[in-house]
Amino acid sequence: MKIAVSGGGTGGHIYPALALIREIQKNDKNAEFLYIGTENGLESSIVPRENIPFSSIHITGFKRKLSFENVKTIMRFLKGVKDSKRLLKEFDADIVIGTGGYVCGPVVYAAAKLGIPTIIHEQNSVPGLTNKFLSRYVDRIAVCFEEAANFFPKDKVVMTGNPRATEVLGQNAVKGKLSAGLDPAKKSVLIFGGSRGAKPINNAVLQTLSQLSSKPYEILYVTGEVHYEGVKKEAELAGNPENIVIKPFIHNMPEVLAGTDLAVTRAGATTLAELTSLGIPSILIPSPYVTNNHQEKNARALSDHGAAKILLEKDLTGSKLVGAIDRIMTNDDIVKEMKVAAKKIGVPDSADRMYTMMKDLVSKKNK
Repeated sequence: MKIAVSGGGTGGHIYPALALIREIQKNDKNAEFLYIGTENGLESSIVPRENIPFSSIHITGFKRKLSFENVKTIMRFLKGVKDSKRLLKEFDADIVIGTGGYVCGPVVYAAAKLGIPTIIHEQNSVPGLTNKFLSRYVDRIAVCFEEAANFFPKDKVVMTGNPRATEVLGQNAVKGKLSAGLDPAKKSVLIFGGSRGAKPINNAVLQTLSQLSSKPYEILYVTGEVHYEGVKKEAELAGNPENIVIKPFIHNMPEVLAGTDLAVTRAGATTLAELTSLGIPSILIPSPYVTNNHQEKNARALSDHGAAKILLEKDLTGSKLVGAIDRIMTNDDIVKEMKVAAKKIGVPDSADRMYTMMKDLVSKKNK
């Protein structure tokens, strides 16, 4: 099977695509891939490192306000469709999958016009403009939240979950804790604000280093590369608490998550897929700076079912954060209830569901 994949702009669109590719490679050694992205997106550096053939087209996103730049974007879209058709014909794609970001627009649209089976994957509870547009043309729409189904044609929607949910399973919890400098015998809290970190979360943690230093649990605090040096200086002034391990970035996140008892984090779709697959209780601090406030809506999809507690950024203080952590970490019954609730939401076989849907579409096309 020849599979073309497109997704870009942020890790939330790229990592699910890579997780799906890796799952397909396990099941089909003869599968061939072509990843189509943009030169300016993160995908241009991340995808080639995975030894996946990569091609690029030039495309930009629409401005939400009236702008002459949108006229240029339309022209780029039309050129992108033309370039995508050429790439897909040369590759002889059997199926095309879009995992989000504006680059998917011309790629998936071109595939639909060529009669190639198409799937889009929507990670969030509220879809973006590109997937709303593409939903009219594609064969199937894979969703991760039931709430997202309301925005799409019902006959096309399939609940698959996020392929990253499959990838985090089967990790060694003890190995993960040791790699992060934690004691496997102690409970641990993972605090992180995404790959770049989040200043409001960092500020709240820094306010409470002295309080956290006396807790019976350990804390793995991931600052983000940009904030690391500043945080380390503050930690030194607080006496470098022994139970707090500070890292700029975690490269083996699936392994570390396996040994985590509670996560304090943003509410990005990929992160939530990982947490629910593993059944990890969470305190979610949604980013208010995203389109359609979709992180808060993602978070409520968990909190409404008892899998997470929400602490809005506007209400975030050091004392409120510590209080929320303590209420969970000092009550085994709450932890158990949240774990069960998270597991019920999780879709651990998500990558397999996506692969099965792909095979079915290609099989129907070839009949």
